[in-house]
Amino acid sequence: MTAEGSRRTVQGLGSSKGNVRAMRAVPLIVGAIFTLAVPLVVLGVYQMIPRDADQDIEARASVESMKTELAALQAQIDDLKAHMAQMEGDIESINAGNGLAMDSPIIDPATIQPTTSVPNPVQDAYADLVLIADRAIINQGTEVATPSFLEGFLGRPRAVLSDDCEPMENPKLAAMLVTEQVGPIKVQMLQPAVDSLKRVMDTIKQVDTDLYDSIGTAGSLCVRRIRGTIDRTSSHAFGLAVDLTIAGRLDGFADGKTQLGLTMIQDIFRSEGWAWGAGFGREDSMHFEVSRKTLEAWRAEGKI
Repeated sequence: MTAEGSRRTVQGLGSSKGNVRAMRAVPLIVGAIFTLAVPLVVLGVYQMIPRDADQDIEARASVESMKTELAALQAQIDDLKAHMAQMEGDIESINAGNGLAMDSPIIDPATIQPTTSVPNPVQDAYADLVLIADRAIINQGTEVATPSFLEGFLGRPRAVLSDDCEPMENPKLAAMLVTEQVGPIKVQMLQPAVDSLKRVMDTIKQVDTDLYDSIGTAGSLCVRRIRGTIDRTSSHAFGLAVDLTIAGRLDGFADGKTQLGLTMIQDIFRSEGWAWGAGFGREDSMHFEVSRKTLEAWRAEGKI
């Protein structure tokens, strides 16, 4: 396979439009709740008006009818409130998937592990840049784990976060951290993430040994906040993400392009339940992280 033969084009940013539509829908729902609540006020005022006996009998019948209708309206209001709560979660996920406050690569030259010093034209071709196709749907169905979800699910990795990598303070997470050689790269991650990454690397090796040999890393565990945010926790801080290089080269950040080799392995990561940073709004295609769905499955299996 040649690099030219694998070049692809970007298909648009539909998720950003979806985010705008979701945000516009919120005030509409709020207005609907206000409209449905008006009869409650009318009923209260209506019951306070004095009447004679005949009028009172007729009024009570009307009140009972109104109560029935209001019960149905209340059910609709409850449904709308639940829908709003769901939308808030969806908006957070959309924002995360669009990279509005997502991760930036570690890019610490000291952590970069080149995989080979012997010139290999095939591996060099895997480092060639191609345009990313269908960025808006790359992570569809995998559900990126947002910082707020990760902290609620696993606990905060350390009390105070900065832009620099610092030691893990969360004892439960620290107990699950392991440092291992996983195929061509050495990583420090949570044990189930390492086990999953081993399966990914084994599959890559079976598919293409040249591609396997070309893979290096720019880092995995890094307990810090997402750069450019006040206190949003990076997925690297939990030992659930890894940044990969191809033929010892870093992929450019937020340029809408990726290395050919990364496009060839992303489906393998996806099948193992990982999300790809190429689908973030601030494209970060060297970045792979464990998805929310996978984390929830691991919790159900007692792995975390």
